[in-house]
Amino acid sequence: MSMSRTSGTGRAKERLVVIGGDAAGMSAASQARRLRGPDELEIVAFERGHFTSYSACGIPYWVGGDVPERDQLIARTPEEHRERAIDLRMRTEVMEIDVAGARVRSRDLESGAEEWTSYDKLVIATGARPIRPDLPGADAPGVHGVQTLDDGQALLDTLAATEGRRAVVVGAGYIGVEMAEALINRGYEVTVVNRGKEPMSTLDPDMGRLVHTAMEGLGITMVNDAEVTKLLTGEEGRVRAVVTEDAEYPADVVVLGIGVRPETTLAKAAGLPLGDHGGLLTDLAMRVRRHENIWAGGDCVEVLDLVSRRERHIALGTHANKHGQVIGSNVGGGYATFPGVVGTAVSKVCDLEIARTGLREKDARRAGLQFETVTIESTSRAGYYPSAALMTVKMLAERRTGRLLGVQIVGREGAAKRVDIAAVALTAGMTVEQMTALDLGYAPPFSPVWDPVLVAARKAVTAVRKSAG
Repeated sequence: MSMSRTSGTGRAKERLVVIGGDAAGMSAASQARRLRGPDELEIVAFERGHFTSYSACGIPYWVGGDVPERDQLIARTPEEHRERAIDLRMRTEVMEIDVAGARVRSRDLESGAEEWTSYDKLVIATGARPIRPDLPGADAPGVHGVQTLDDGQALLDTLAATEGRRAVVVGAGYIGVEMAEALINRGYEVTVVNRGKEPMSTLDPDMGRLVHTAMEGLGITMVNDAEVTKLLTGEEGRVRAVVTEDAEYPADVVVLGIGVRPETTLAKAAGLPLGDHGGLLTDLAMRVRRHENIWAGGDCVEVLDLVSRRERHIALGTHANKHGQVIGSNVGGGYATFPGVVGTAVSKVCDLEIARTGLREKDARRAGLQFETVTIESTSRAGYYPSAALMTVKMLAERRTGRLLGVQIVGREGAAKRVDIAAVALTAGMTVEQMTALDLGYAPPFSPVWDPVLVAARKAVTAVRKSAG
């Protein structure tokens, strides 16, 4: 077991232990190191994989060939972290957290050797794990989840060794539609099997229908409202088909895009507090509730939704990096908070852009809110300007108050990032009437005189007034 430490001046120095070497964990370690030097703070970080500080969000674009090299997704290598006096131990998995003893037990995955490491402060950044259905054949060769660089490399290795060109993606959330695009780009015949009525359950079904139509137009076979019952394997044990209650879909490779869950196995075993979605619960400083010297961030935590005022689990690199900065500042002796999120996310499948922020209709109902919805069609540029593309904007506003509750956008070039206007409005607690007065940039190459988001806001104002009427 690692014992207490002293600095070069003879004074005892603290040890920070970080579990997880990606966005939240290494952002926390790096920020803490900026504030406190090696003589004051020893930092030990454990990562069970082969890579650190990489963009998991970029994996579909690497698999699809838009990003040619894996290393382009890596922001900082283990060697670069070590040069900053961070003792980063790769291919080493933490097996146990002993909260009472303030120590963790780790295992070297190459040698099998185990040891205990004490800590003064602990950061848990264990991320999320892909949901694997508990079905026959789900663990067969040729079936892949895609969450880490190791996962992406394993999938590419399979694609390179597979002669057939039939791919089935199970699930039609962000990961599912992005991987469908990646496989189309690789020349595969792609079928997406989705248990929902429409793809992208993060959208309302009427907006998901637009995604469905566009995906079929790209040559992707969409199978909605279908429950996978098993995966069939061939003579060599490799996957050969995905089976639903009604049909069988041949597959040379299967990608699971069902979603992810917080990876909180260690935290649960240690008795740390978890929320309804299985993520760790923290305060505004990202400190684990009721534990003074333990912090957590990234995909393993739940965050406060500023619109519904409820805890949610949202696995996004933007949040993870912010969490890490907050944690590192607090561990390093500074002060920072993470107030919450409004649920903003963007994605694309080929040239179709998809965006959402705030609440869907069912989220608003679950929160006990009464609301009006409006949907408009507009263009990304002035209608007469070349390459002006259609987009559909849906907006939710609270009855009586007119407070903006959510926005969803589906369209072509120039559609997705318009959701940022709504994200700022949501964070500021603006009404749709206040939004109509926003002084947004205008020129024909960039937008119509009335930006599509503001067109939706104007229509929402009318709906709110009628409901009060």
